[in-house]
Amino acid sequence: MAKALLFDLDGTLLPMDTDQFIKNYIAELASRVAHIIDPNYFVKALWASTDAMMKNVDSTKRNEQVFEETFLPMTSLKKEEIWPTLDDFYESTFPTFSHLTKPTSMAKQVVEEAIKQGYKLAVATNPVFPKAAIYHRLKWAEIAEVPFELVTVYENMTFTKPHVEYYHEISKQLGVTPEDCIMIGNDKQEDMVASSIGMKTFLVEGHVIDRGEPRYSIDDHGTLEELYSKLTKQEGLFSK
Repeated sequence: MAKALLFDLDGTLLPMDTDQFIKNYIAELASRVAHIIDPNYFVKALWASTDAMMKNVDSTKRNEQVFEETFLPMTSLKKEEIWPTLDDFYESTFPTFSHLTKPTSMAKQVVEEAIKQGYKLAVATNPVFPKAAIYHRLKWAEIAEVPFELVTVYENMTFTKPHVEYYHEISKQLGVTPEDCIMIGNDKQEDMVASSIGMKTFLVEGHVIDRGEPRYSIDDHGTLEELYSKLTKQEGLFSK
């Protein structure tokens, strides 16, 4: 019997076209720092720093540190020269991107039912964003007040998807084994890779991301509505 449910956010609990969202986000962010750094070079440094986080396997460094160690040297900027502008962007501008998502009340129903049944819950969203950006998205999904035991953000994680170490890190923080967990997400590679360390997996349909390879085991699949039905009826993966 599973003890913990890990939920991806974008495209899972918060329906959206991820590519469109990222495109708008990057363009707006680059324009907001234009008075500090050339927008084109900023975007280049941003992607390089994100890539560094995605490739990092040094368990002694948080993702935030990896980002800074790549971004600041590339831009020849000091943290105090640009971070206040970035912080202001995430607090004042990022919230306006809510129109690029399609929140569903089903997300809150699913997580509340999971809590009711006694599961430990984690928001297993790829931790390449700061806490402010991720919590704004939780608000859009109307689940910001849900008592998750863990929300993965770049300040509190040392690995990212699709590294299996990311999933080991979550299970350790939750105090369970990978075999005690069900990973619920929409990405056939970044989310379903959790199956390779013993986690059960549920693919949420509607905004599925599939790069073709590699292929991982998918134990069950369906819409959020179907997930909710199986959870409430304690069927399949959710049987007690």
